[in-house]
Amino acid sequence: MVERPFIGGDRVDREGVLQYLGTGQFLLLEESNALVGCVYLEKQTDRMYLGLLSIEPSQQGKGLGRKLMAEAEEYARNSGCLAMDLRTISPRTDIQPFYEHLGYTVTGISPMPADAVMKVPARFIHMSKPLQKARSAR
Repeated sequence: MVERPFIGGDRVDREGVLQYLGTGQFLLLEESNALVGCVYLEKQTDRMYLGLLSIEPSQQGKGLGRKLMAEAEEYARNSGCLAMDLRTISPRTDIQPFYEHLGYTVTGISPMPADAVMKVPARFIHMSKPLQKARSAR
């Protein structure tokens, strides 16, 4: 896991996934009948929260993250959301440019939860992207 140098333990465990299923849902990406990626989505009024974006390490660098993000944004639009919100952790300096390339901008920062087991000092970086309705083909 790319976050191992920064976070003590797993980012999410079985109980956490079950808890997330009670408040949102996961989009899954399959290639050749194998799960290669997933992302968590939770509708919050007219905004969608996106978290836990993950691509199988052996499949990274093939555009699957962008593909999954596009599907998540389309799902949010179809759910009536006006914006997509996400957060990263500050030590993940590699991921912010990925989201910026997709049109996300930094909207703020916040502290990590007191119970977060971090190996290095960190904070959340909040990012957001307005979602426009897809234009119909003419």
